[in-house]
Amino acid sequence: MAKPILILKFGTASITNANGELDEAVMSDIARQVSLIHHEYNLVLVSSGAVAAGKKFLKNYSGTLSEKKAAAAVGNPLLLNKYSEYFKNYNISIAQSLCERQHFSNRDQFLQLKKTYEELWANNIIPIANENDVVSNLELKFSDNDELASLIAIGFGATLLLFSTSVAGVLDRDGHVVSTIDNIDENVLSLADKEKSSLGLGGMVSKLTFARLATRMGIKVVIFGIRGIETINKAISGQTGTVCLAQECSIPARKKWLASGSLVTGRIQIDGGAHKALVNRHSLLAVGVKKVLERFEKGEVFEILDESNFVVAVARAKVSSQVFDKDQKVQNLEIAHADDIVLL
Repeated sequence: MAKPILILKFGTASITNANGELDEAVMSDIARQVSLIHHEYNLVLVSSGAVAAGKKFLKNYSGTLSEKKAAAAVGNPLLLNKYSEYFKNYNISIAQSLCERQHFSNRDQFLQLKKTYEELWANNIIPIANENDVVSNLELKFSDNDELASLIAIGFGATLLLFSTSVAGVLDRDGHVVSTIDNIDENVLSLADKEKSSLGLGGMVSKLTFARLATRMGIKVVIFGIRGIETINKAISGQTGTVCLAQECSIPARKKWLASGSLVTGRIQIDGGAHKALVNRHSLLAVGVKKVLERFEKGEVFEILDESNFVVAVARAKVSSQVFDKDQKVQNLEIAHADDIVLL
């Protein structure tokens, strides 16, 4: 049988020290812990830290976009060299995978990426993925590596996604770790600290947002702190951090890609009747649209929000938003067919 797929994401704050430099003790222990589970899983490591590794080489670094790109250009080989150095102690080879958002939004490119990873796994090589910051377009990029890790997990059919952070997990309002989350709803999202790390792009809001998507696609997610004893193995067995339980999901691979990998270009808000129709697996009709929030063209993917402005689905448009925005009461005008709608 094929090995299950495990995606491990390491944020900048989890692999850097107080000075913002790579914490080699942590990276060395990551290699040791991963070597213990390498034979059990097809692994992908998604690692931030390139900008942190490279920014000290730039004079008067202030964090502008061009400086971040330059820092990433310097830092990426440094980051990979460190990983290679530590994994070599366990006779494990690694590969660099610099990804761009278009590699996921274009299904043909995504399938090529998947085949490349499968070839690496067949040769016991672990790909280490990161965004290609040097060339990524500002308008077409990942929000952060939490998104990249989630898209890989969903697109490749992973069973488990681990978000390694600098904190112990999701904290309740009393500061205690929430051990298990059955469903990531608005109440759970409200627990997240709105502040992000000074070192990285994301924060707990980002992790919970993408954990919500991954769990609804049938993937168990664990948010845990990397510092400690055997934290990766404990996260896998649910003995540390916050375990976000996978939801039952039987949708085909193409719909999973539609819900995650495809680029969302538009947004609409629907009424309660239309939402009920979607839940019952019916198509979306113009009569149920309350408002066009962001326009889209025929064939593009758009988000569907309920009356509380909560994203409940994504869909591929059967018509342009301009067709029905002028007259939303067109009789039986189908905006998206049921086969092209994915409930979230």
